[in-house]
Amino acid sequence: MTSVEAAIREGRLAAGAPLPTVRDLARALRVSPTTVAAAYRTLRVRGLVHARGRRGTRVSPRPPLPLRPLAPAPAHLRDLSRGNPDPALLPPLPRALPRRAGLYGEPANRPELLALARHQLERDGLPRGELAVVGGALDGIERVLQAHLRPGDRVAVEDPGYVAVFDLVGALGLVAEPVAIDDSGPLPDDLARALRTGVEAFIVTPRAQNPTGAGVDAARARELRAVLGKRPEMLVVEDDHAGPIAGAPAVSVCHGRERWAVVRSVSKSLGPDLRLAVLAGDPTTVARVEGRQSVGTGWVSHLLQDLVTALWADPATDRQLQRAADAYTRRRDALVQALAGHGLEAHGRSGLNVWVPVVEEAPALAALAGGGWAVRAGERYRLKAGPAVRITVAALAPREADGLAGALARSLRPEGRRASA
Repeated sequence: MTSVEAAIREGRLAAGAPLPTVRDLARALRVSPTTVAAAYRTLRVRGLVHARGRRGTRVSPRPPLPLRPLAPAPAHLRDLSRGNPDPALLPPLPRALPRRAGLYGEPANRPELLALARHQLERDGLPRGELAVVGGALDGIERVLQAHLRPGDRVAVEDPGYVAVFDLVGALGLVAEPVAIDDSGPLPDDLARALRTGVEAFIVTPRAQNPTGAGVDAARARELRAVLGKRPEMLVVEDDHAGPIAGAPAVSVCHGRERWAVVRSVSKSLGPDLRLAVLAGDPTTVARVEGRQSVGTGWVSHLLQDLVTALWADPATDRQLQRAADAYTRRRDALVQALAGHGLEAHGRSGLNVWVPVVEEAPALAALAGGGWAVRAGERYRLKAGPAVRITVAALAPREADGLAGALARSLRPEGRRASA
């Protein structure tokens, strides 16, 4: 088991690489197949490998080990692949911290921050629950899943969906059950099918869905709540990572549930380096999250909490966030409309990204790179969904939209693919 882990860490086993069958490895090592099967099971629980039926056991796409990061786009390309917000649209940080650093024995969470968060959530009509402060959206999701689930449990996830959620589910030893989505979020019939497989949790992005920009509207939320009502004890986690800059209202499917959590991060609205999110949830879930946090990290930095408090309390921040939401909406709409003008289907109802279905991803990426554009292949964002590319529009000026749309349209024509080959 340690040799496999070392090979993955050192790059000798790449993501997706196949491992020998249990019988072949047992024969090569001269050990019992039971011993090899137990080792493979441990590697699966740790998220390092996953079983793919007849395709055998393979290295996970992004195992929980310190691996070499993805290479940045070449400097000559316009990089629309990273998913970052536009730095020019982030509120400026206060020049001085409003309070001193925290000390041992003080309350884990600043009361002022919790009060501002509660006001935001109530203003948006979200369920009223207990509050905690966690180290970002994924930290909150991980803590909530660990509070209720065990390795081997099934989790319903959006497909296409966020890469890091897929990776987190695998790293926790959980099994992802894909749920198809459209521009209004998860499809109720497919969610109902997923529930029949015995899933124990459902992770949903209510707006600014990554990678497609889907946003749950009131009608879809009612349909989803009706489906979820058949499993009131099942955990539902909402990842509201974009919050007020999503360009769509906050809509929740968690009303009336026994086990639920809404995680609202500030990374997209206030800045990726502010590793903080507010978690609202039922009393048991929040108590378990805070209890585990208390014997680990203890608390999220009070300096970060004070920064976020100062920003949220400043009326200028609200105005800046509205300007950002409006700008991202214009940029999304400009690209979606430009793509439609070239006869291309595109999705981008909210958030920072536009999702464009393609026949083949690699030729589209190569052709766009030849035209000076770097976008992200959709492969890692999908489980059963069809091929596509993700374009981050956060810093794409509306006047650039037609040039990008034209380059993508040319890459999808047969003659364009031949020229880029």
